[in-house]
Amino acid sequence: MRIDAHHHLWHYTPEAFGWIEPGSAIARDFDTDDLAREMQAVGIDHAIAVQARQSAGETAFLLDCAAHQPRIAGVVGWIDLRAPDIAERIATRPAGPILGYRHVVQDEPDADFLLGDAFVAGVRAALAAGLSYDVLVNAAQLGTVAAFLERVGEGRLILDHAAKPNIAAGAWQPWADQIAAAARYPTLFCKVSGLVTEAARDWQPGDFERYLDHVFACFGAERILWGSDWPVCELAGRYGDTQELIASYVARHYPEAEGAVFGGNAVRAYAMELGA
Repeated sequence: MRIDAHHHLWHYTPEAFGWIEPGSAIARDFDTDDLAREMQAVGIDHAIAVQARQSAGETAFLLDCAAHQPRIAGVVGWIDLRAPDIAERIATRPAGPILGYRHVVQDEPDADFLLGDAFVAGVRAALAAGLSYDVLVNAAQLGTVAAFLERVGEGRLILDHAAKPNIAAGAWQPWADQIAAAARYPTLFCKVSGLVTEAARDWQPGDFERYLDHVFACFGAERILWGSDWPVCELAGRYGDTQELIASYVARHYPEAEGAVFGGNAVRAYAMELGA
């Protein structure tokens, strides 16, 4: 069972997706038929759709996509985790395969956003309900992740995009120490997703070796998930390029973990229930 643990879908408008540069390769619609073609081409069975906008409408849209495309096995949606009635909102969430929630913390100007009392309480509520939380941070916020994990306690959390190291610039510290500190919390998984867009546009596979070595050493292959980050990856490579990059690395260094990285770990991280 091969799983893409991180992809997006959208009906593009400049107003709704202000972070997308007009005229770029991803400034257009990407729908479930597009996704199915990409997955089929590289033999991926299931995928997890992840929110790209901070709205309840985004979650409803992704659930509708999942209802019409059986390859989408679950949704990481958005909910206002700072709402005072967050536990009730989670309990009365829309029907459908919601696996967890995500907030685009990387867009928040406050470097300590993760540590806000209301936000921590909201994440705790999601975890207590048996859901996961995807941690999306930028370099300035990565240093707060360990303290955040300490505050939220037990639950399944997934760090997106290996915390976005600046591979294009060859940056190493403080990313390396900070991600190692976060990895000491055994409930945190890590997605090796979104890496090609952090590299130079003329990237070569060797550009990622040092970063992958470190992430795998910190988390262990049993807590690493592959995700395509499609269609954002189209800014720097094709869907199949993202899969081949990680598949080649795993084949050379962790061949026994291929099934885990490309499926089994996603099932555990998201408590997925998949049919035969």
